[in-house]
Amino acid sequence: MKVTVIGVAGGTGSGKSTLVKQLQEAFRDEDVATLCHDYYYKAHSELTYEERTKLNYDHPAAFDTDMLVEHIRALKSNVPIEHPVYSFVEHNRTDERVVVKPSRVIIVDGILIFENEELRKLMDIKVFVDTDADIRLSRRILRDVCERGRTMHSVIEQYTTTVKPMHEQFVEPSKRYADVIIPEGGFNSVAVRMLIHNIRSIIEGA
Repeated sequence: MKVTVIGVAGGTGSGKSTLVKQLQEAFRDEDVATLCHDYYYKAHSELTYEERTKLNYDHPAAFDTDMLVEHIRALKSNVPIEHPVYSFVEHNRTDERVVVKPSRVIIVDGILIFENEELRKLMDIKVFVDTDADIRLSRRILRDVCERGRTMHSVIEQYTTTVKPMHEQFVEPSKRYADVIIPEGGFNSVAVRMLIHNIRSIIEGA
């Protein structure tokens, strides 16, 4: 089975998740598996909750990217995997695991997935979602406050101390590795339709 791996990167709140949902829907008949880099945040049970809240979650070292690479290789070899589950409320991994079966299309998303060369090499198509910083910040505030139980103060403090500096140091430079750059991500319907058409051509030509 020929497997097509699609990477979707971009800054926090850029519209990656919206784009991924549209790709999942478009290629549902091809059997789609989705792996989010966020699943692979490292466990830190040795730290207290307060200590975990102060970690830099926007640095490449925060992720177990080696495990993600192993999992993608396994799926491409027709071997099921079990990815970890991360709690953004507790800032730690849970004991839960999710089984993912091999699929013709694997979508990988995350802010730093283009930063790692070994991970990049596994991707057939690399898409970068490019969105203005003020829009990304407003979306992050809404997400973290409404969905993750964070306070407005903690979200803004984290953004200014780690998210923004790490975006400028790692995320933005990784844009140069993209095959396609989509302004506004899933909210750019014209670009999304073109992307889906190109991906389908690759899959059908495999």
